[in-house]
Amino acid sequence: MSEDRPFVLTVAGLDPSGGAGILADIKTFEQHKVTGFAVSTANTIQTENQFYEIQWTDLSFVIRSVETLLLHYKISVVKIGIVSSLHDLNRIISTIKMLSPTTKIVWDPVLKSTTKFEFMNIGNHSDLSKLLSKIDLITPNYQEIKVLFPDFFLNDNFSQSEIQTNILLKGGHNPTEPGTDILFLKNEVLKLLPLEKICSEKHGSGCVLSSAIAANLALNQSISTACKSAKIYIENYLSSTKTLIGHHYV
Repeated sequence: MSEDRPFVLTVAGLDPSGGAGILADIKTFEQHKVTGFAVSTANTIQTENQFYEIQWTDLSFVIRSVETLLLHYKISVVKIGIVSSLHDLNRIISTIKMLSPTTKIVWDPVLKSTTKFEFMNIGNHSDLSKLLSKIDLITPNYQEIKVLFPDFFLNDNFSQSEIQTNILLKGGHNPTEPGTDILFLKNEVLKLLPLEKICSEKHGSGCVLSSAIAANLALNQSISTACKSAKIYIENYLSSTKTLIGHHYV
C-alpha cells in the first residue's frame, strides 16, 4: 500500500452489478487516490434496473469487521450506506467513535431502492437526533429528507432548526432547480449549481457522490470543497454513458 494515501472505509451493501454499494465506493476511492476498505452490511440480488432481494449481514460480524480495520489502520473517513435499522447504525457509529474519535463519518441514508424496496424504517426521530451529532455529513435526496426530517421544509423555506449535522441535499429531484444541490452547514447555506453537461440517470449515483465526498474529506478538503469537488466527479460519471451504468474517471 502507498504510504501517502489516506485510508477510507465504506460500510455498505454489496451490489453485484457494481453500480452501487461497496463496489461502486471502492471504484470511486481508487479514482481519488485514497486507499479504500469495505465492510459489507448486506448481500443483494439486483441489476442496474431491478432490485430483487437482500440478505442482511449479522450485526456482530459487521462490528467485528469494523473493529478489526480500525485497530489496524488509521482510517480518516468512514462512509456508511445501507443498514437495516437506526439501532444498527448507532452501533456502527458508536464503534467508530470509541476506537477512532477523530474519524469523520459520512452517512448516505439509503431508505429505499429506486424500485421502492424499503431498507430502513426511521421510526423514532428522537433516536435519529441523538445519532446526528456523531455524523459529519449526511447526503439525502428530496424524498429521503422528508422522511428523516418531516419539518425540514417549513412554509416552503429551508429550515435546519434543531438538526445536529451538516446536510448535502442532493438536487436530482429538486423541484425548482433540477441538478442544484444545497449544502446546509452550521452557519451558511450554499447552492452547488450543475455544470453544463448532458447527464443521464445512473444506478447508484448517490453512492458514488457520497463516497467521492468521503475521499475528498480524507484528502483534507473542507466539507464545502469536498462537496463541490464531488459534484464535478458525479457529473462526469453521469455524462459518461447513456446507460444506467457509468464509467469512473476523474
